[in-house]
Formats: sequence, C-alpha cells, structure tokens
Amino acid sequence: MEKEPSIYEALAAHLDRLPAGFPRTPDGVEMRILRRLFTPAEAALAPLLTVKPESVEAIAARTAKPADELGPELEAMARKGLIFRYRKGDQVGYMAAQFVVGIWEYHVNDLDPELVKDLNEYLPYFFDQSIKVKTPQLRTVPISRALPVEQEIMDYEKAREIIMQQKELVVAPCICRKERQIMGEGCNRPLESCLIFGAGAQYYAENGLGRPIDHQEALRIVDEAEKNGLVLQPSNSQKAVNICTCCGCCCQILKNLKRLPNPAEHVASNYYATIDQDLCTACGVCVERCQMDAIEIEATAQIQRNRCIGCGLCVPTCPEDAVSLMAKPEGERCTPPTHFHETYKKIAIERSAG
Repeated sequence: MEKEPSIYEALAAHLDRLPAGFPRTPDGVEMRILRRLFTPAEAALAPLLTVKPESVEAIAARTAKPADELGPELEAMARKGLIFRYRKGDQVGYMAAQFVVGIWEYHVNDLDPELVKDLNEYLPYFFDQSIKVKTPQLRTVPISRALPVEQEIMDYEKAREIIMQQKELVVAPCICRKERQIMGEGCNRPLESCLIFGAGAQYYAENGLGRPIDHQEALRIVDEAEKNGLVLQPSNSQKAVNICTCCGCCCQILKNLKRLPNPAEHVASNYYATIDQDLCTACGVCVERCQMDAIEIEATAQIQRNRCIGCGLCVPTCPEDAVSLMAKPEGERCTPPTHFHETYKKIAIERSAG
C-alpha cells in the first residue's frame, strides 16, 4: 500500500491542478488541513475525479474497484463535503471539488477551533496566490437602493433579478461569520444569509448544509443584508450559482482585500461611490457602513477610489443624499462570463500563463 505522506502529496497536487488551485506553503499548514479532512483512503480516491461529473461506472473504470463497491465510497465522500455530487433525474455524477470555493465551504457544519486556526493561517497565503490571476471567483454588485436609476443596469448586476431567475434556492450559514463565532470573535450580523442556486442548492440541501427557501424569503435575506451593511458577492458569471453576503470583519475575501494597497484593482465591479462635497456634513455614517475602509473624514467625507469596490452600502443611509454610485468608464468595466464553467476556464488559463 502507498505510504500515507505520498497519498496526501498526490491529493495536494490534484487540488492544485483544479482551476482555483491549492498553493503550497513553506511550513506545510495546507497538508495539516488535508489530513484533518481526508482519511488516507479518501485522499487516494479524490485525485481520480475530474472537473466534470461522471458516473460511478466511468470512475470505476480508472480504479481496481467494482462500481458497486466504489459507489458507496463516493457517496460518503460527497456527504463529507470532499467531492461534489450532481443529480439530473435518475442520473448521479461525482466530480472533483475545489478547495476554495468548495471543500472549505462544504464543512460549515463541522468546524472546530483547530481546523479554523489552520485555515486562517493558510487562507491569506491562498489569497495572495489567487489575486495573481485577473479573474476572481466572485464579483461585487450594488445593493438595490444604491443602483443609479438614470443608467441602464444589466440583470446580472441586480441581486433581486438574479434571485428571481432561479428555480432552486437554498440559504446556508456564512462560513466566515461562523468560524469567527467559534473563535469567540466576529460580529452579530445575520449568520444564515448565503444563497446557493441550482445544482449547488441541491447538494447543500441533501447534505444538510442549508435549507430550501422560496424567492420571497431570498429577497428578504438580501434586504436584511442591506440593512446590516453586508456586501453582495455573487459568483463571477452572468448565470450566478450563489450570492454571498459579506462583512469586512469576518469575510475571508474582504479581510484579505483590505490588506492590499489598491483592493479595487482586484475586484470585479462596475461601480464606484462618489460624494457631493457641497452636500456632505461629515457626519461619518458612510464611514461606519463601508466594509473596505475606503472612506475618511477630513473637512468632508473623502472616498479613496482605489479602495472602493462599488457595493453601494454607503449610498442609501447618507442623511444628506450626498453619496451616489457611478458606473465606471467603459474601459474599466467588466462583463462576467456567461456561465461559471467559463469563469473556471478563464482562471485555469490565467494560472497556466502566469
């Protein structure tokens, strides 16, 4: 039997071949994480899966195991959040899951302090490697009350339109706020607030990671997110597969973005906030609402364009109506890929070129 260390090395290499990658660190914290999540048998099986859903029989053809023995093992791994399960009618397919976004989020129900500690050591390194590619996995859309009414807004820029286009919806706990709670930190913003759609919604519901909801409840969730000052981050595709609702104190993406001198350069967003200096009274409400530390008070409020990600949280709460959201110039705007499969393909190409 293959020695355990080489099994996990092969698993790490497999995860790094997936579009989002799994970069190695000098001290090997990522290997500790893999050993926490995967048994040796699971670690040996995971690299046999591809980025496309396949039947048990197709996967069994690459192993020495018969399909009737392999099937329960794959289902058990899917239940543990180590691989992804896709159902269409009576057909069941299994495919590789990326580490982030994927395996990590699928463990929202079984976090413990040691795992969270290791993840928080690893994720800044993961993030620093991820921003070397141009295409992010998530993008930022404005909250509904901040959308400029005089401009034509594409449906994929409107959270409410994204929701109404879905057939299957699930709400799940925010893993970032949950991990902070486990460590005795974080905030008191809503925990059950991340929306999952389509095949992901089915996976979340079957695995007990979230609960099915209807469109009206989903709309109430994004309204509540707006009230609580949460940034709306759907998947970076026109056909969205999820919407995360993120705070600057817990969200791994926003926290790591804030470490950068120019976070706006690394965010897929088509808007930025601006302040009418004649109307501003320097009350500071916008500073409290901003999740990116993009606003400072001098004689009046000043927005640092290189830090503003266009979420619009500062717009509706300004008592003087001094804040508005502006569309970026045409040359700075980005059109998300049509489908998330295209997003992953772009990420993979950019990683290989870099």
